[in-house]
Amino acid sequence: MRIKGFLLTVPSLRVDGMALFPFILLKRKGPSRYLLNHERIHLKQQLELGLVIFYVWYLVEYLIRFVQFRNHYLAYLHISFEKEAYAHERDLGYLRRRRFWAWWKYL
Repeated sequence: MRIKGFLLTVPSLRVDGMALFPFILLKRKGPSRYLLNHERIHLKQQLELGLVIFYVWYLVEYLIRFVQFRNHYLAYLHISFEKEAYAHERDLGYLRRRRFWAWWKYL
């Protein structure tokens, strides 16, 4: 299944992009294809886990990483969902061959 997401521009967004199924929120128009790929990876993760479980897991993992690193940005970068998305954002064919629950190996 191919996941595109509905693109919405939100100039007040504090980050460049954010995936909130089925939307990809963007700070600016004309995002890079790598940013879109990164956010589409998150859409796929959200579909696999279900939205509530994804967001709860994301928050719990962030809190664990924050306690571990005592730094917001490092905690964010070490969330398994983010690690998978950053590792493959430049591979535009990744979603076509991605395995189910691929984020699991980044825990």
